[in-house]
Amino acid sequence: MSDGDKRLKVAVLGCGSVGSQVVRLLTEQADDLAARIGAPVDLVGVAVRRLDAVREVEVPEGLLTTDAQGLLARGDLDLVVEVIGGIEPARGLILTALENGASVITANKALLAEDGPTLFEAAAKAGRDLYYEAAVAGAIPILRPLRESLAGDKVTRVLGIVNGTTNFILDKMDTSGAGFAEALEEAQELGYAEADPTADVEGFDAAAKAAILASIAFHTRVTADDVYREGISEVTAADVQSAREMKCVVKLLAICELKDGAVSARVHPAMIPVAHPLASVREAYNAVFVESEAAGQLMFYGPGAGGSPTASAVLGDLVTAARNRLNETRGAGESAYADRVVLAMGETVTRYHVGIDVQDRAGVLAAVATAFAEHGVSIQTVRQEGRGEDAQLVVVSHRATDAQLSATVAHLRDMDMVRDVTSVMRVEGEQE
Repeated sequence: MSDGDKRLKVAVLGCGSVGSQVVRLLTEQADDLAARIGAPVDLVGVAVRRLDAVREVEVPEGLLTTDAQGLLARGDLDLVVEVIGGIEPARGLILTALENGASVITANKALLAEDGPTLFEAAAKAGRDLYYEAAVAGAIPILRPLRESLAGDKVTRVLGIVNGTTNFILDKMDTSGAGFAEALEEAQELGYAEADPTADVEGFDAAAKAAILASIAFHTRVTADDVYREGISEVTAADVQSAREMKCVVKLLAICELKDGAVSARVHPAMIPVAHPLASVREAYNAVFVESEAAGQLMFYGPGAGGSPTASAVLGDLVTAARNRLNETRGAGESAYADRVVLAMGETVTRYHVGIDVQDRAGVLAAVATAFAEHGVSIQTVRQEGRGEDAQLVVVSHRATDAQLSATVAHLRDMDMVRDVTSVMRVEGEQE
């Protein structure tokens, strides 16, 4: 068969909300894909757990199979799309696909964040591609710009809203005054949150994405275990109101930074000024803000989840991988040459907003200021409100290490004149 007669064979692993849309696009856009790639792409199999499950699209007759290993072992596949999710069996199936000569496109952020090096090494050994644009921020093209468009630049910071569920909840808390539980219930009713929302609201999903972003941006292997993680389940309506009084909004942020040759990666709720571009990201949308030495500040915005948006990113990778197969070339693999130190959260420099209920008597403010000073933390602003025999102080610090700030909060909680430390939240995205 001449190159002009070449037909590329593709298999899809998984046919849920994303997989079904991948199947639909492969079928409906077959002619356009062939024109873009330079050869037809034939869907030859779709591996599923149950043949009789209800699906969003009708899969062409004869393509469904429950034998994923058998499908991969046929030996003539050019491309495999993995949209099963989770660690196993996805890891084993991807490795099998690579060993059998197929390039792989995956949307599996959890697996990449936990064991990406194993997959990259297997792809390099097989001489095949491993693409994963859909693993972070759905349809938003962010990984390719970091890996390719900014390859000649030095990225210093990646700051993003990378989980639509948490952004929807925090946005509703801000616009309606609802508490966390009420906003979560609405998100579940509208389909933005799962019945078990733990992966989203406790930050696991965002932490996996932060690990991937940091790895690519800073050319260093960063795993999910390296990412400090704090979810939004403890964010209160009072926190959101306090942010509003500071002309800020609360967002769950993935923050990846390069400073003095070391990398840090963290996920936590934070107050950001309403003037910051990320503050205007509403409902279930995602956005990633990138800072680099030459390009300056860039922002990528769009739908961060959903079957069709994520499938769009999968198909973009598939076109690239297909062209490489056709031309017998290979795209860039893992870039981890820098091998930088990944800082613990305590070494990361940040700022705190602290709400403190105290006795309303002389000397309290001076004692609180002394507690901050003893831990090397300077105060930017203090606001005090009387409450009968008590008062509330709202303190915003200057930048210090997270360990210094945490020690300050622990000190405050031990002071006799402090009734309670009612709120502790980091502040980001603001110049001092």
